[in-house]
Amino acid sequence: MVTGAEGLPALADAGNVLRPATTLRLSLRLPPTVAGEAASDLLRQLLETDTPYGSRVRFRTTQATTGWNAPPQSEWLTAVVDQASQDYFGQPAAYMGEGGSIPFMTLLGERFPAAQFLITGVLGPHANAHGPNEFLHLPTAQRLTACVAAVLAGQHRQATSSVGRW
Repeated sequence: MVTGAEGLPALADAGNVLRPATTLRLSLRLPPTVAGEAASDLLRQLLETDTPYGSRVRFRTTQATTGWNAPPQSEWLTAVVDQASQDYFGQPAAYMGEGGSIPFMTLLGERFPAAQFLITGVLGPHANAHGPNEFLHLPTAQRLTACVAAVLAGQHRQATSSVGRW
C-alpha cells in the first residue's frame, strides 16, 4: 500500500511526461510466518533490478518487522470461546487472522510462548475501525464484553482445576 508520495503532480496536472524524481512510502502487511527482513531484502531486489527505461530506483527500509503468529488454541479455550459466543451471539465463534504486526503481541508471545491469547474488538454493524468515528455498535460491544467475561471465568475454572488454586 502506498502511504505517502512526493513528486507526483496533482491529478488535474498529470500527463505522460517524465518527472525528475518520485518518492513513495510503502507499507506491506506480511503473513506472520514471513520474516520481515527477508521480505524487505526481496522487495529491494525486485525494485532495484531491471528497472524500466533506465530509471534509477533506490530502496530504503525504515522498518522491517516479523509479525506475531498465535500459537494453536488449546481445547479448553476453544470450548469456552465457542460456548460464550453461543450464549451471547447465538452462533459459534468466528476467527479471523489479522493484526499480526502489533509489536506488543510479538513481545508478549516471546516472553510467554505457552500463553493463550484472546485478542478481540468490536466491529459490529456499520463499524469504521480506525476512522474518525468508529461507530461503536453498543449492543455488539455489550455482548462482546459479556463473552470476554465468560472466557475469563472459564480460564479461572481451568486454572483452579489444573493447579488447585488461582
